[in-house]
Amino acid sequence: MSKAGPKRILIGKVGLDGHDRGAKFIARALRNAGYEVIYTGIRRTPEQIVRTAVDEDVDALGLSLLSGAHNELFARVVELLQQENAENIVLFCGGTIPDKDIPHLQSLGFRRVFTPGTPLAEILGALEAELAGKR
Repeated sequence: MSKAGPKRILIGKVGLDGHDRGAKFIARALRNAGYEVIYTGIRRTPEQIVRTAVDEDVDALGLSLLSGAHNELFARVVELLQQENAENIVLFCGGTIPDKDIPHLQSLGFRRVFTPGTPLAEILGALEAELAGKR
């Protein structure tokens, strides 16, 4: 069954990271590109992020983290999504993520990992491609 309307994307800040300028920038850019965006705000737990993603019936979930705890916190989000049978949500992430951690995040199911300096056009194009098959 397909949903009508724009694709829904949740942007989440998980953990104790209090810097959200990049997440807000991406949320605004996605809105301007025609997506419906839900932004969770800062300092959310993996449980809060997943609950919101499931309750809001999102097509994609983008996580942002600058604190360095991405491997643990993002893995917990994936685990909780699996428990909720919500593996159909397209996952992407961004932040200060070392290149050496990208393969691990991809193995968890994150389709795209955006690091600082990724051009906005590249991010929007990548998400459009990832979401093209949804619905």
